[in-house]
Amino acid sequence: MTEPTNADGDTSGPLAPAPAPGPARRRRVAAVLADLRAMDGALYAAVAATPTPTLDRALRRLSHAADRSKVSLGIAAALALGGDRARRAALVGVGAVAVASASTNLLGKHLVHRARPDREAARVTVDRYVPMPASASFPSGHTAAAVAFATAVGVVLPEAAVPLGALASAVGYSRVHTGVHYPGDVAAGAVLGIASAAAALAAAPRQPNTFTAW
Repeated sequence: MTEPTNADGDTSGPLAPAPAPGPARRRRVAAVLADLRAMDGALYAAVAATPTPTLDRALRRLSHAADRSKVSLGIAAALALGGDRARRAALVGVGAVAVASASTNLLGKHLVHRARPDREAARVTVDRYVPMPASASFPSGHTAAAVAFATAVGVVLPEAAVPLGALASAVGYSRVHTGVHYPGDVAAGAVLGIASAAAALAAAPRQPNTFTAW
């Protein structure tokens, strides 16, 4: 059976078969992703091009101190010396860090093989340098762990939410400032951190008759 034609003999017009939606949708998604990557690269370049000599050393040290969640684990150790609520916050916080680290390294970095930024091409000053990790760039594991810890502890111990949230934000920014992550990697790490905290909080046993603990 031949396709219906119009008076000119072609198959365009209302009688023509509808185009397949799949390829067009994929092109739109690809175009959006390309725009997001361009914005991500532009933000990274803007940070690299902004001279901040008074901040470089502090952010470099913070980024290094956050390796293997040393900052979060140190805070957890200090909280463990406090009362029941503080010890519970420390336990849930460490659990959230564990979930975030496993999710980042065992899933995220293996599913999205994003290359690390070329900080030499972006002219990131060497005063900001920390060792460039060999793992994939997406998502930021440092950010995921710091946000997971801050979120989980902040739920159990609300008075700690603001300072720990500020610290987690600084850790995330330090990874862009030192040139080892794009801003998009940090944003994804933050989302993963919040989800990891929610999982750790859901898995933690609730203590009876401790309404103020949550």
